[in-house]
Amino acid sequence: MQKIVTNIWYQDNAAEEAVEWYLTLFDDAKVTSTVPYVEDAHGKVGDAMVVNFDLAGQSFTAINGDDSAKHDHAMSLLINCDSQDEVDRLWDAFLANGGSEIQCGWIADKWGVNWQVWPTQADQYLGGPDKEAAVRAVNAMYAMKKIDLQGLKDAYEGQ
Repeated sequence: MQKIVTNIWYQDNAAEEAVEWYLTLFDDAKVTSTVPYVEDAHGKVGDAMVVNFDLAGQSFTAINGDDSAKHDHAMSLLINCDSQDEVDRLWDAFLANGGSEIQCGWIADKWGVNWQVWPTQADQYLGGPDKEAAVRAVNAMYAMKKIDLQGLKDAYEGQ
């Protein structure tokens, strides 16, 4: 069992819907267990109170809660992508399912959970050995919503 598990709070009894959608994004994703509401709980008996699930080898818990908690991108789930194609596929999936773009690779899903869809190759430009080039790449990133790896490379190379 993973010692530290990210617990995500959902409003309007949306935990199951959100988890089912997340499972479509990753090949190695599954629900590991569901805990239903019981008598004297704050939900309808039998509905899911908690959904435990794995995405890409990482364990998460989704809990159905009220509207007292809000998400923001100060806490987000980072998806390390191997290519621009993977970034594009995930970004487009979030948008098509009601997501909203933020900045610098952050996107909120339709439930307000914030994700950062990140091409791992971007790090070589943002933290490259040429400090002036890295500043150009960082400034280019600040102007982006979805990260464009070629745009970062071009900025780094001064093009």
